[in-house]
Amino acid sequence: MAGSEKDLSTLRDPAAQQGDGSAATAVDGAQADGQAPEPLTFAVPRATSPRPVPRRAALGDPRLFFNRELSWLDFNWRVLYQALDERNPLLERVRFLAITASNLDEFFRKRVGGLRRQKAAGVQRLSPDGRTPEEQLRLISRAVRPMYRTLTETWEKTLKPLLRERAGIHIRDYETLGKAQKTALHRHFMANIFPILTPLAVDPGHPFPFISNLSLSLAVTLRHPTRGTEHFARLKVPTSRGRWVPLDEPLHFVPVEQVIAANIRELFRGMEIVSVHPFRITRNADVRRDEEEADDLIEMIAEELRERRFAEVVRIEVDARMPREVRELLMRELDLQPDDFYEVEGQIDLADNSWLADLDLPEHKFEPWEPVIPTRLLHEGEAKDRPDIFAVIRNGDLLVHHPYESFRASVQRFIEEAAEDPNVLAIKQTLYRTSDESPIVDALQRAAESGKQVAVLVEVKARFDEQNNIEWGQILEKSGVHVTYGLVGLKTHSKTTLVIREEQDGLRAYCHIGTGNYNPKTARLYTDLGLLTCDPDLGYDLINLFHYLTGYSPEQNYRKLIVAPRDMRKTFIQLVRAEVAFQKEHGNGHIIAKMNALDDVEMIQELYRASMAGVRIDLIVRGHCRLRPGLPRFSENIRVISILGRFLEHSRIYYFHNNGAPRVFIGSADWMRRNLDDRVEAAAEVQEPALKARLVQTLRLALDDHRSAWELRPDGHYVLRQPRHPGEKGFQEVLMERARHLTLRADAPWDIR
Repeated sequence: MAGSEKDLSTLRDPAAQQGDGSAATAVDGAQADGQAPEPLTFAVPRATSPRPVPRRAALGDPRLFFNRELSWLDFNWRVLYQALDERNPLLERVRFLAITASNLDEFFRKRVGGLRRQKAAGVQRLSPDGRTPEEQLRLISRAVRPMYRTLTETWEKTLKPLLRERAGIHIRDYETLGKAQKTALHRHFMANIFPILTPLAVDPGHPFPFISNLSLSLAVTLRHPTRGTEHFARLKVPTSRGRWVPLDEPLHFVPVEQVIAANIRELFRGMEIVSVHPFRITRNADVRRDEEEADDLIEMIAEELRERRFAEVVRIEVDARMPREVRELLMRELDLQPDDFYEVEGQIDLADNSWLADLDLPEHKFEPWEPVIPTRLLHEGEAKDRPDIFAVIRNGDLLVHHPYESFRASVQRFIEEAAEDPNVLAIKQTLYRTSDESPIVDALQRAAESGKQVAVLVEVKARFDEQNNIEWGQILEKSGVHVTYGLVGLKTHSKTTLVIREEQDGLRAYCHIGTGNYNPKTARLYTDLGLLTCDPDLGYDLINLFHYLTGYSPEQNYRKLIVAPRDMRKTFIQLVRAEVAFQKEHGNGHIIAKMNALDDVEMIQELYRASMAGVRIDLIVRGHCRLRPGLPRFSENIRVISILGRFLEHSRIYYFHNNGAPRVFIGSADWMRRNLDDRVEAAAEVQEPALKARLVQTLRLALDDHRSAWELRPDGHYVLRQPRHPGEKGFQEVLMERARHLTLRADAPWDIR
């Protein structure tokens, strides 16, 4: 069942919910009393609605699985909690609020849009938890509304007052301004806003206008002063130049839509303004794709983007005070149902608050973090005759952990040195997402222009980055790079780079195999791992992988690399089953897996079987999770935690005890059906003992987190662990501390027990 209003008002463990104090009061009260702020108590509201599981249920019983979409909403509750948590700096709380709202936008575009399309097509296929698309849409609608209320209340009643009191940031309502301020805003409106506004009337001569996705609009109702007739107009709010209009006092702002609404008579001279209310629509991004029949993949993606622009509306957010007749007009013209309307008692589109979080007020943000240079690169790189990065890699595999260690000084350096090195003959890379003004793209261009063979697979099907990636591909092509735009039927999601270098003893392959994108910006915000190696077997495998990606060579053999969809599912299942065998023989079966999400039914069933055999299973799953831990008989030996902090947990690590000789893998894939079946993914076993020990220690630190880890209960509730002592640091803070003191050395004595 979706979280109740009582859940929302306290955000406490349901078993301990008492009283009617607001969540914000519970958080801020501790500091008001002069005490160190404590985390809100145990559980956030729950969107998932699991049912009791009979002990004799088969492993395919739908009651053994959480619903994916509702589990994702539970994840977004945990993100929203970060905005409520007084332990976080104030502007970071504002940022988490904006992230929660942005996440919800994407959820409606992708997940709700997909379910809507299934419902319209009459699809009756049940989800693994036994629900039809229509049932899921109904549960989502019920679960999202409390989230909307909490989002708005957190902003209007908690964060906005705190910004004023603690940071001197005043978000003003237009009606509270003085006469002089309103006069100044009118001048600003006439000079900077009025010229770019386009009011669109709706009448027999003017059809209802097209409204773009996620654009903020004003619904304006008008009355002719002599004829008495009523009219409607839509006005798009221009937010490309900023949502917040500064006032004449420092850090005082007013929303641009309020400035427009207050001066709207300038646009409709001679008419009476009856009402002005903001609204915002969300369009479906789940557009059907038929790659098998596409003659040109780029043209197909371009057509998909055009279709997405005009796709059906799946959500409309409206000012709670909007009159009934205006809602009915919007419902009729946009072909909506009452359930598609989401009332907002305050600011619509809180994602724009990220601009406020970026204000230069460091005392209200996390302490700045500067990634350290990996020790081997730092020490070996300080000498005047420093060896190139290839010499460093020849001396032993290098494992880098971002953002604790510098992406620029490791992975980016690897690619840039490859571009400049006259002994490098070829560079090949998969590019799923990258940054604007990408130094990676610049290096690849320089390499091609200097005569090197450069081949890049640019994945144009990366959701919401399709247009950017098409443009990157075209830029690379102009420099002479051989660009492939993806495979028919599969997304290429692997994070791999191959460098072929001519050396005294012949050609040598240098490889980077990672868990994250080649994006210097997100490398400072996402936690990811990368292995830099010249292992001959991995080099051979990457050569074959790129032959498959750029040519016609589907039947590849790989010595060490684990590639999806070819053999990744099979390999992981074999590893899980091996732990079952070790458990039966030695009683020491143990699996630890860290990933972004877990929804693959077959993998979950294998984990249930392993748990039933007595294997200990620890799962660190940041996002949604279909597996139900702690169920009698089925998953009593499975523990699931989710870690949320200042960095987005993005690394994938898979540990198998292997009877005391651990096997540890990193790679680009989660245990999700799409990763294992519908994408090209790559994972590699880390075999160097010191590096393997480091990964094992990283997993143990994550499992020991009592500051930012949430435990998943069998009923779907996520419970925030409580610190065991004052000032206890979380997983990410511990890793930052270790990096700061250069304990993340390749030769550090990591505990591998």
